[in-house]
Amino acid sequence: MIWLQPAAADIYKYRDAQGRIYLTDTPMKGGYRLLKRFNFGGSANASSADTLAKMRQRRTKLAPLIEAAAHRSRIPPELVHAVVRAESAYRSDAVSSKGAIGLMQLMPATAKRLGVGDAYDARQNLDGGTRYLRQLLEMFDHDLRLALAGYNAGENAVIRYGNKVPPYPETQKYVERVITFYNRNRAGDQLAQR
Repeated sequence: MIWLQPAAADIYKYRDAQGRIYLTDTPMKGGYRLLKRFNFGGSANASSADTLAKMRQRRTKLAPLIEAAAHRSRIPPELVHAVVRAESAYRSDAVSSKGAIGLMQLMPATAKRLGVGDAYDARQNLDGGTRYLRQLLEMFDHDLRLALAGYNAGENAVIRYGNKVPPYPETQKYVERVITFYNRNRAGDQLAQR
């Protein structure tokens, strides 16, 4: 009898300056983003539980760094955890389709402006991301919804729409998602299922 163990494979996508698309299972640093995760064997529920368990492990490992960065930037750690969960699921190697990098998904220009030399480095990414979030909170008079919208869509988009959450479905969903995670964190339920 042969027993199959559950396995997973990730496929990453990269689009170069000429518009050519590359797919790989081993991304290099740069503009790669996770396109698809394939799970083989086991049930969908087992796969979800495994993914959640791995996220919990990453969260536990990163909690001291997150709390220290939050303290330095005078932001509640529960909020930073919410942003990190929404942005990267606690993956320091995460890269978005738009090129945002790391735990708090810093765009290269934003990272440079914040003095982040290596956006893949958890400590640098968290320090830059929390400072940026603090700047946005101050810019928008501590209105959490506007600060989060600025974090997702850029502060200029919020200003352009009259200091309102821009009418971008992605940004509107992002704001609600982070606030939901934040409220759960404050209630002590860090990684509850959606």
